[in-house]
Amino acid sequence: MALMSACLMTLVPVSTAVAGGFEMEPANNDISNQASLQRGAKYYMNYCLGCHSLEHVRYQRLSDDLGIPEDQFLEMLAFTGDDLGDMVKIGMPADQAEDWFGGVAPPDLTLVARSRGTDWIYNFLRSFYVDGETLTGTNNKVLENTAMPHVLWSLQGLQKATYEEDADGNEVFAGFETVREGRLSPREYDRVARDITNFLDYVGEPIRFERQRMGVWVLAFIGVFIFFAWLLKREYWRDIK
Repeated sequence: MALMSACLMTLVPVSTAVAGGFEMEPANNDISNQASLQRGAKYYMNYCLGCHSLEHVRYQRLSDDLGIPEDQFLEMLAFTGDDLGDMVKIGMPADQAEDWFGGVAPPDLTLVARSRGTDWIYNFLRSFYVDGETLTGTNNKVLENTAMPHVLWSLQGLQKATYEEDADGNEVFAGFETVREGRLSPREYDRVARDITNFLDYVGEPIRFERQRMGVWVLAFIGVFIFFAWLLKREYWRDIK
């Protein structure tokens, strides 16, 4: 009964709290949505690939799985590769990156969805706020004191964090307030964040598509095998009796 309850709880989207009273919203991404994956790849290659590699994935795999013609992918999305067989790497030297970002080189993001979770990525992309005390001029409610600048600010705009006092007189996070509008509406930017999250979720396990397709046939084979095994067992027991 306890196991069943635990399984049911995983099907219910819940908000997760992080430090400072910030509530994370569920990403609700869907890796079967190929259009979303294509948009996510476009945003990632244009806004994220300058600093964050995907060293465990080849451009060829992305082109095949996302249904993007090879010549089109090579021309418009394979910015750091001369061939589709190349891994998705960056051109930024790691040692210089450490100097530019305060001693922390931007990490490879191939497995970030598996290590952090999709809700974490989705909320991280939506939770940058203006902070004059940081090197980049922004901070993030999901990962305080992040060295990453808000590279999507032109789409989302800029926002500041607001606070209020609780019943005990403690200052708690109350929400964000827009100080400069971006090119997209809040709803449109949320879709961008979800598309990037979806793409990184897929990148963390590209074989998931194939594994799920094979799983259906494996289960079907097991079902047929069990049926014939039952018929054979019944025939044997008929002779024994």
